[in-house]
Amino acid sequence: MAQSQRPRSAGPSQRQLRVGEAIRRRLAEVLARGEVHDPELNRIPITVSEVRTSPDLRQATAFVLPLGGQGRDAALALLRRNRGELRRAVARGLTLKFAPELTFVTDDSFDRMDATRRLLQDPAVQADLARPAPPSEPNDAAPAGDDADR
Repeated sequence: MAQSQRPRSAGPSQRQLRVGEAIRRRLAEVLARGEVHDPELNRIPITVSEVRTSPDLRQATAFVLPLGGQGRDAALALLRRNRGELRRAVARGLTLKFAPELTFVTDDSFDRMDATRRLLQDPAVQADLARPAPPSEPNDAAPAGDDADR
Protein backbone atom coordinates (compact mmCIF):
# COMPACT_ATOMS: atom_id res chain seq x y z
CA MET A 1 0.00 0.00 0.00
CA ALA A 2 1.38 3.42 -0.91
CA GLN A 3 2.17 5.81 1.93
CA SER A 4 -0.31 8.41 0.66
CA GLN A 5 -3.22 5.99 0.99
CA ARG A 6 -4.82 5.65 4.40
CA PRO A 7 -6.51 2.46 5.55
CA ARG A 8 -10.30 2.71 5.54
CA SER A 9 -10.52 1.85 9.24
CA ALA A 10 -8.48 4.90 10.24
CA GLY A 11 -10.30 7.89 11.69
CA PRO A 12 -10.39 11.37 10.22
CA SER A 13 -7.13 13.03 9.25
CA GLN A 14 -5.71 16.00 11.13
CA ARG A 15 -6.76 18.18 8.21
CA GLN A 16 -10.35 16.93 8.38
CA LEU A 17 -10.45 17.60 12.12
CA ARG A 18 -8.96 21.08 11.74
CA VAL A 19 -11.30 22.08 8.89
CA GLY A 20 -14.31 20.56 10.68
CA GLU A 21 -13.58 22.62 13.78
CA ALA A 22 -13.13 25.80 11.69
CA ILE A 23 -16.48 25.16 9.99
CA ARG A 24 -18.12 24.48 13.37
CA ARG A 25 -16.87 27.76 14.83
CA ARG A 26 -17.88 29.76 11.74
CA LEU A 27 -21.33 28.12 11.53
CA ALA A 28 -21.96 28.75 15.24
CA GLU A 29 -20.93 32.38 14.74
CA VAL A 30 -23.23 32.80 11.72
CA LEU A 31 -26.17 31.35 13.66
CA ALA A 32 -25.44 33.36 16.82
CA ARG A 33 -25.18 36.64 14.92
CA GLY A 34 -28.32 35.98 12.91
CA GLU A 35 -26.54 36.43 9.57
CA VAL A 36 -29.22 34.41 7.78
CA HIS A 37 -32.14 36.32 6.31
CA ASP A 38 -34.73 34.05 7.92
CA PRO A 39 -36.34 35.53 11.05
CA GLU A 40 -37.68 32.12 12.11
CA LEU A 41 -34.18 30.62 12.13
CA ASN A 42 -32.70 33.66 13.86
CA ARG A 43 -35.18 33.27 16.76
CA ILE A 44 -33.91 29.79 17.65
CA PRO A 45 -30.61 29.53 19.58
CA ILE A 46 -28.83 26.53 18.07
CA THR A 47 -25.79 24.70 19.42
CA VAL A 48 -23.34 23.31 16.84
CA SER A 49 -21.50 20.61 18.76
CA GLU A 50 -19.44 19.04 15.99
CA VAL A 51 -18.80 19.16 12.25
CA ARG A 52 -17.39 16.15 10.42
CA THR A 53 -15.99 16.56 6.94
CA SER A 54 -15.51 14.09 4.12
CA PRO A 55 -11.91 13.27 3.16
CA ASP A 56 -12.11 15.63 0.16
CA LEU A 57 -13.61 18.39 2.40
CA ARG A 58 -16.50 18.93 -0.01
CA GLN A 59 -19.16 17.66 2.41
CA ALA A 60 -19.61 18.68 6.01
CA THR A 61 -22.09 17.15 8.44
CA ALA A 62 -23.05 19.51 11.27
CA PHE A 63 -24.40 18.02 14.49
CA VAL A 64 -26.83 20.57 15.90
CA LEU A 65 -29.30 20.90 18.73
CA PRO A 66 -31.63 23.76 19.61
CA LEU A 67 -30.89 25.18 23.04
CA GLY A 68 -32.87 23.17 25.58
CA GLY A 69 -33.46 20.38 23.06
CA GLN A 70 -37.01 21.52 22.24
CA GLY A 71 -38.17 21.86 18.63
CA ARG A 72 -35.50 19.68 17.06
CA ASP A 73 -37.48 18.85 13.94
CA ALA A 74 -38.46 22.48 13.33
CA ALA A 75 -34.86 23.64 13.77
CA LEU A 76 -33.58 20.98 11.37
CA ALA A 77 -36.19 21.96 8.80
CA LEU A 78 -35.18 25.64 9.07
CA LEU A 79 -31.49 24.81 8.76
CA ARG A 80 -32.13 22.63 5.72
CA ARG A 81 -34.32 25.30 4.14
CA ASN A 82 -31.49 27.86 4.54
CA ARG A 83 -28.68 25.47 3.63
CA GLY A 84 -27.50 27.49 0.61
CA GLU A 85 -27.31 30.79 2.47
CA LEU A 86 -25.57 29.11 5.41
CA ARG A 87 -23.07 27.52 3.02
CA ARG A 88 -22.21 30.90 1.49
CA ALA A 89 -21.97 32.59 4.90
CA VAL A 90 -19.69 29.87 6.27
CA ALA A 91 -17.50 29.93 3.15
CA ARG A 92 -17.04 33.71 3.41
CA GLY A 93 -15.32 33.28 6.74
CA LEU A 94 -13.00 30.45 5.68
CA THR A 95 -10.18 30.09 3.19
CA LEU A 96 -11.12 26.82 1.54
CA LYS A 97 -10.82 25.94 -2.12
CA PHE A 98 -14.45 24.73 -2.18
CA ALA A 99 -17.41 25.74 -0.04
CA PRO A 100 -18.49 22.47 1.60
CA GLU A 101 -22.01 21.18 1.09
CA LEU A 102 -23.67 21.31 4.53
CA THR A 103 -25.80 18.53 5.94
CA PHE A 104 -27.56 18.96 9.29
CA VAL A 105 -28.37 16.18 11.74
CA THR A 106 -29.63 16.24 15.30
CA ASP A 107 -26.93 15.74 17.90
CA ASP A 108 -28.10 13.02 20.26
CA SER A 109 -24.88 12.84 22.31
CA PHE A 110 -26.49 14.88 25.10
CA ASP A 111 -29.33 12.33 25.31
CA ARG A 112 -26.79 9.49 25.45
CA MET A 113 -24.87 11.27 28.23
CA ASP A 114 -28.08 11.72 30.23
CA ALA A 115 -28.97 8.04 29.77
CA THR A 116 -25.48 7.02 30.91
CA ARG A 117 -25.71 9.33 33.92
CA ARG A 118 -29.11 7.85 34.88
CA LEU A 119 -27.72 4.33 34.48
CA LEU A 120 -24.73 5.10 36.70
CA GLN A 121 -27.05 6.50 39.39
CA ASP A 122 -29.17 3.33 39.44
CA PRO A 123 -28.99 1.70 42.92
CA ALA A 124 -28.06 -1.71 41.48
CA VAL A 125 -25.16 -0.20 39.53
CA GLN A 126 -24.05 1.79 42.58
CA ALA A 127 -24.04 -1.42 44.62
CA ASP A 128 -21.88 -3.15 41.99
CA LEU A 129 -19.48 -0.23 41.95
CA ALA A 130 -19.19 -0.20 45.76
CA ARG A 131 -18.45 -3.93 45.97
CA PRO A 132 -14.71 -4.73 46.25
CA ALA A 133 -13.09 -6.25 43.20
CA PRO A 134 -12.55 -10.02 43.31
CA PRO A 135 -8.96 -11.12 43.93
CA SER A 136 -6.96 -11.37 40.77
CA GLU A 137 -5.86 -14.70 39.32
CA PRO A 138 -2.43 -15.93 40.37
CA ASN A 139 0.33 -15.04 37.98
CA ASP A 140 0.94 -18.02 35.66
CA ALA A 141 4.36 -16.70 34.75
CA ALA A 142 5.83 -17.06 38.27
CA PRO A 143 9.26 -18.71 38.31
CA ALA A 144 9.21 -22.43 39.18
CA GLY A 145 11.60 -22.00 42.12
CA ASP A 146 9.05 -19.89 44.03
CA ASP A 147 6.66 -22.78 44.68
CA ALA A 148 6.73 -23.80 48.36
CA ASP A 149 4.47 -26.82 47.77
CA ARG A 150 7.15 -29.04 46.31
